[in-house]
This record gives sequence, structure tokens and C-alpha cells, in this order.
Amino acid sequence: MSEESGRSGAEGAFDAFNPPERELIDDCVHCGFCLPTCPTYELWGEEMDSPRGRIHLMEAGLDGEPLSGSMVEHFDNCLGCMACVTACPSGVRYGTLLSRTRAQVERNHRREPGQRWWRAVIFALFPHRRRLRALRGPLALYQRLGLGDLLRRTGLLDRLPAGVRTMESLVPPVRRSVPLPERVPAAGPRRAVVGMLTGCVQHAFFPDVNAATARVLTAEGCEVVIPRAQGCCGALSEHSGREREAKRFARATLDALDTAGVDYVVVNSAGCGSAMKEYSRLLAEDPLYASRAAEFAERVRDVSEVLVELGPVARRAPLPMRVAYHDACHLSHGQGIRAQPRELLRAIPGLELREINRGEICCGSAGVYNLLRPNAAAELGELKADHVLDTGADLLVTANPGCSMQIRGALRARGARMPMAHTVQLLDAAIRGCSPESLLREPG
Repeated sequence: MSEESGRSGAEGAFDAFNPPERELIDDCVHCGFCLPTCPTYELWGEEMDSPRGRIHLMEAGLDGEPLSGSMVEHFDNCLGCMACVTACPSGVRYGTLLSRTRAQVERNHRREPGQRWWRAVIFALFPHRRRLRALRGPLALYQRLGLGDLLRRTGLLDRLPAGVRTMESLVPPVRRSVPLPERVPAAGPRRAVVGMLTGCVQHAFFPDVNAATARVLTAEGCEVVIPRAQGCCGALSEHSGREREAKRFARATLDALDTAGVDYVVVNSAGCGSAMKEYSRLLAEDPLYASRAAEFAERVRDVSEVLVELGPVARRAPLPMRVAYHDACHLSHGQGIRAQPRELLRAIPGLELREINRGEICCGSAGVYNLLRPNAAAELGELKADHVLDTGADLLVTANPGCSMQIRGALRARGARMPMAHTVQLLDAAIRGCSPESLLREPG
């Protein structure tokens, strides 16, 4: 059955095309282990804004309840951080349930005009690399002239909608971008051939992370293939229920990165990696791509996974500094990757790794959640910023561009600063023998 024909004969909140599965819903025994880990339950203490509360709403929708505005509100409030999946003793596949429910909402619920317009703006911009790159010049000028500070001093920024203000606060310092070649040979004996996703936001605003990723991989014996034809992986769209759009991006990513002879497809953005590992589910009903998607998803690796699997060969110089590591939700909870980044960081001589209190709680970024739910995201950002500052670290490390931007903005709102880096940037600095000052130079 197609998405278009799914509504025929349907009852209740959901149409007949891939509704949340009752079998998966029945796995939830409502034990409450998810409650202390849920960011929105942490904020509001509302049962319907907890994972088990939302699962109850999904069941009500299957039982005939209509898809009301209040029901949609509770689904929209969810960050999709998957902390509940990590905490659940029953193995409830909440991520699958949420993905199916959000796709139903996008098909069957008509939002208010303002919400529709803002979502259209967001998804006309962020999944499109060329459009993001076109903003680099104007944003660099905006930052160089200090126009943001001027808007804040005059109070003009406060008159803009909350989502627009949040977007302005998230823009990272625009750095110089150096194009990467399509193929980078391994330094020394070749141990693997990897395809590399360069991402959308990562590609436009964190090109130094991509450059560091390529250098570290080659230093560790990987030949790196970086197809220029690649675009958005579909993560933002899939996590927001825009299923048809996500499938289109996924198919294009498969066509670009499913290169013969590549042992792994390496990703340095947590949200992208989480989505790409789910391609087999997303494209399961596509007769042309289903088998390719399943095989492709098996080869997707976070960069930290690949580096730990291969083991180090490049020498690390000391980096005497105190580092706090922030677990990006789609890396920690979505992919179950927690030990590998810490193992890589601890192997750097002189580096002291510090843990963040209640690190399992989302920072509020969650893809585009901070643009769609700016007030809730800001509260979570404040909590995260406090815990980050409490570590007394010199630098914050995280593996997702959205987390970096969210926490930087939250720190700035508190009048604080902390330099930030990706895991691979510390590895790159250690392998190249750079000083700690090279990492601490960029203000947070």
C-alpha cells in the first residue's frame, strides 16, 4: 500500500500505511524507568510528555481516537533523543514507533499557517548544501561587522519570532573552507577504503571537522573517497516525519556513496549516522533500493567506530588539557556508541577526560527541535550549560554539529564561553603534534 492510498478505510488517528505497530506498543509495560531520562518529563512532569505517555497516545490512536491538536502537541514535544531506549528494560523500540507516528502526523494533521510556514522555511534551507553554503558570505560579513551585537543592544532582535532568534543565536563562527579532493590516499600501508559523508551543516559551517576527519583516517591507514555528488542524507527530514522527502534524500545518498570497493561509509555527525543506519527500515518497501539499503546500512560507521575497530597506528603527541565529553543523543542512545569516543580521547597523552553530570539528558538541539520548540530547547540548553561549566574543563568535545551550536548558544546566553571541538579534531591535533592552544584559540 502506498502513502497516498493509506487513508482509505482508516479509522482513528492513523491511516493504514505504516501506523505505529501494536506489537511494538505492547512491549511497553509502563514500568517508568524511562521517566528520569526523558527531557520533556524532566521539564514539565507531565505523563503525556513522557515516552510511556506518548505510547499510550499511540495506542489510543490505533483504538479509534482522532488525531487531535493536543495529541499532536505531545508528539511534537518529543525530542526523539532515544534516552528512553537506553533506559528501557523491556527493549521497547520507541524510535521506530516515533518515526511512524511522526510520518502519520505529517500526512494527516494540518498545522496552523504560521507553523506550516516556519517548517517550510527550515526544510527549504537546512537539508540543502548549496543553499547553506550560499549563506556563508553574508553570515561572515554579519559576524565581522558585529551586527548581532548591535541588534541585541537596540532590542530589535527581541522583536523577532522566537524561532528566528534561536536560529540567529545558533550560527557558529564562519570558518575558512578548503575543498577536499574526491580521493585521499592512505598514509603508509592501506588498511581500509572508506567513503566519507561530509553532511549539510557540517559541510557548510564546520569544514574543519571534515578536513580533520579525512586527515585522521588517512593517518590511520584509510584511503578516503569523498564523492562530490553527495547531498543531504535525509536525517532531519526523517526525524521530523517528512518521510517521502527523507526517502528521496536517502536514495540519492545511496547512489552517491554506495561505491564499489568501499569497506565502510564513515560519518562524523551523530544524527546523520543514526539515520543512515536505519536506511534498511526507511527503504524497506522500495523494490529498487530495499536490498541495497540493507547492505549499505551494514557498512555505515561513525568515525569513532572505525578508528577503534582498526586500532591506532599513528603516534599521538601529548595534549595536556582538561576535556569534557558531551554524548550526542543520536550517537549515544541512537547508535549505542559511548565507549569508543572516550577510548580514543583517553589514549591521547596528557589529556584529562571529565564527565558531565546527567550527561544522558539531551542538550535541546535534537535536529531542528530547537527551532520548532525554542523555549523548551532553551531550558534544556541552560541545564546542559550549567553541567558543562561545572566540569571545569578547558574544552568541550562533542560529535554532532547541532549539539555544538546549541551548547555554544546556551553558554553565550549565560555570559560564558568555552572552546569546542569534535573528537576527530583532538585526534588530528595530537597526530600532527599541535599545541593545546591551537584548540583553545576559537572562543565558544
